[in-house]
Amino acid sequence: MTITAAQPTPAGASAPASEGEVLTVSDVAAESGVAPSAVRFYEKHGVINAVRTAGNQRRFDDSAVCRIRIAKLAQRVGLTVREIADLFAALPAHPGHEEWGRVGDQIVVQAEQRVADLKAQLEAMGSDSTLCEIGANLDT
Repeated sequence: MTITAAQPTPAGASAPASEGEVLTVSDVAAESGVAPSAVRFYEKHGVINAVRTAGNQRRFDDSAVCRIRIAKLAQRVGLTVREIADLFAALPAHPGHEEWGRVGDQIVVQAEQRVADLKAQLEAMGSDSTLCEIGANLDT
């Protein structure tokens, strides 16, 4: 299964920024559906990158919106912001379908592993073992 980042804009949603457009924190927040503080959070943790103006204001390229949207999806399936930043670290400034496909495949693999781990824990909790015993065996 290959997943890519490019998707049509849903009805009622703002159109994605055109390639090469420079966006403010507010622009990125509005287009990606997060609060401005979340944009700054994602920047702080390396999910997106900004350049600073002469007045020290953040400016983002158009890829920031897509990166945040994908980060939100990855967080929903259990990835941490650090794991997401690591996935994005090797991407070029403007990833194409192939690069986003690889990221999507990695997110799916990690999500499936998390589901398998959760199922194993649920199975263990349904056994005759005590919770303390199950907890003791987590790292083995």
